[in-house]
Amino acid sequence: MKDSYMALAVEEARAGIHLGHGGPFGCVIVKDKKVVGRGHNEVLRQKDSTCHGEMMAIRDACRSLDTYDLTGCELYTTAAPCPMCAGAIQWSNIRKVYYGCSVSDTDRIGFRDQIFYEEKHSDAEELGREECLKLFEEYSKRQDKILY
Repeated sequence: MKDSYMALAVEEARAGIHLGHGGPFGCVIVKDKKVVGRGHNEVLRQKDSTCHGEMMAIRDACRSLDTYDLTGCELYTTAAPCPMCAGAIQWSNIRKVYYGCSVSDTDRIGFRDQIFYEEKHSDAEELGREECLKLFEEYSKRQDKILY
């Protein structure tokens, strides 16, 4: 069964490649043996660097299940998730991930995933902390807040 889900992820990636949407990255999300989300890399199509296959599949699964919480889901993807996608997977509460190719494999075909594990890429600086702390306090008092 797992092989058939990975085959769907490969099909999804292949479709994206042939449509010119982006790289060879496809993903499906499964819950209770049913595909609830699918996506492929759409970075070129959407002109959005966050449109990785996993991100697109997570968005699709959340819409399909009408929730932000994908507890109980499994994710099948053609390549090891990059740090951005790994973070989204964690935030969505997906605990089991199956991937086809490694970070080294991805690097060999020209994608620069490896550097995201080695280098810090932003110059971050704290600014406006007091006002932001007030905002956080305001949020923490709400009854309808979302907690992970």
